[in-house]
Amino acid sequence: MADNAIAPQRHTLGTPDRECRYPVLLNGKFIGLVFRWHRAWFAIPAGITTPAGLHIEIRVSAGAIGKDTAARYLCDEADAGRITPHPHTPLHLQPAYHNGPAPLLHRRMAPTARNIAAAHKAMTGLDEYRWTPLCGYPGADNPWLLSCDLCGWEGPKYWSHLRGRNGNAPSLFRHPGCARPQ
Repeated sequence: MADNAIAPQRHTLGTPDRECRYPVLLNGKFIGLVFRWHRAWFAIPAGITTPAGLHIEIRVSAGAIGKDTAARYLCDEADAGRITPHPHTPLHLQPAYHNGPAPLLHRRMAPTARNIAAAHKAMTGLDEYRWTPLCGYPGADNPWLLSCDLCGWEGPKYWSHLRGRNGNAPSLFRHPGCARPQ
């Protein structure tokens, strides 16, 4: 290989789940998830849980470095024998969804006065723009799982994009294939 050639990646990123977490596959086997949260990339190694049965989230890198750095971290952990590859995503790593109304805050959001006020403002805006939250408010710049009240589409959106940015009005574009009248 030439000195300036890029080494092939050893991992593959799967399709992100409803919380925008990417499964990482090493030689076709699942080794964990990577996701971005508040400008940083985190990894959830497969098969490692706390004594309470919760999965461990490890801050791997700054957001500018990207998901491949977080995925390489999981590959290194698997190479060191600290992660056991699985043939599929273990059930305890799959996202849980609520039956009934979503909680006010995402499980990673601290219940501070500022977060609660921002969540109430966002929830009021979602109602006005005809969206229904499927999980708690994650902050303006994190993916938020929503349902379109016009056609039932479900997927991640960002509150900072929905509300309008830099003093601009909210975008008229909702999502691909929306039944919204033009």
